[in-house]
Amino acid sequence: MEPTATLRGGNLGQVLEKSLCVIDRSVYILIGIVCNATQVTDMPSSNGDQHQRLTLNAADGYPLGATLFAASQPVGQILVGSATGVPRGFYRRFAEYATARGYTTLTLDYRGVGESRPATLKGFEMDYLDWARLDLAAALDHLHQPELPTFMVGHSFGGHAFGLMPNHQHVSGLYTFGTGAGWHGWMPVAERLKVLTMWRVVAPLLTRSKGYLAWSKLGMGEDLPLGVYRQWKRWCRYPRYFFEDPAMPGLEEQFAQITTPIIALNATDDLWASPASRDAFMSAYRQADYQGLTLIPAEAGLPPIGHMGYFRPSAQPLWQDALNWFDQLRQSRQAA
Repeated sequence: MEPTATLRGGNLGQVLEKSLCVIDRSVYILIGIVCNATQVTDMPSSNGDQHQRLTLNAADGYPLGATLFAASQPVGQILVGSATGVPRGFYRRFAEYATARGYTTLTLDYRGVGESRPATLKGFEMDYLDWARLDLAAALDHLHQPELPTFMVGHSFGGHAFGLMPNHQHVSGLYTFGTGAGWHGWMPVAERLKVLTMWRVVAPLLTRSKGYLAWSKLGMGEDLPLGVYRQWKRWCRYPRYFFEDPAMPGLEEQFAQITTPIIALNATDDLWASPASRDAFMSAYRQADYQGLTLIPAEAGLPPIGHMGYFRPSAQPLWQDALNWFDQLRQSRQAA
């Protein structure tokens, strides 16, 4: 049972401050937030490729902010599936890198995040899985062209989302970074304690005060809708994430139907999505042509990766590996 906090004769801000002092700042990485994500601007890049801001409409009519990075001579297309709560601007450098190499790339803000956020999150109702079933599905419908292969690059939740998308059959290959089950038991002991304190102390106080997970009030980045917080917290109780949630029947069977080629890469210093955590989740893609890759950053000549470093500029060799794999899939498709 979730502990409760009773506030008497005190200031809520003081209580929050005292609660937060026991949490290391790194705990906030758990929700995939980047506080200083770069915003995308509409301007041509140096190689002539064009960046275009878009508003996409999901199947339920919800408007979504997106950016299309159009290659001048496209050989393929990439849809970026963001991590939980991460604005699309964080993936700009990757999108520019891929576009310069011939891959038109689309990034988007999920509903409730970035430019897809309503005027207030208080009272904003949504299902966590809407990000996959509605938002990413709309982005894929917009991007997909039969004459060009379409690929997907996932980050954390992006690897979860692929199996939930109703139109995933249009994707010729998924390369995902840092995807795993969110169970605290997969984490080192110190991180486990931080995460449990967040779920059981800090987050309940914040949501009770604001009606949503108000990280921005503490300078921690993007706020999250209440529904996302509640579902995410529940799924993190299970070693295999939402596959073990009694309220989510049928997901295992749905994922088992997917045959798309998939690579999932996880760094050994990713405390939120370790290789063991990845294996626990990705095993659901049991009919896919799947390969799990484990990265030891120091041995690869890379700085620490953690959970967010896959999309920082220093990780360009990882981006190139993904594009090389997409090239191989393209060539196989052409030869067929």
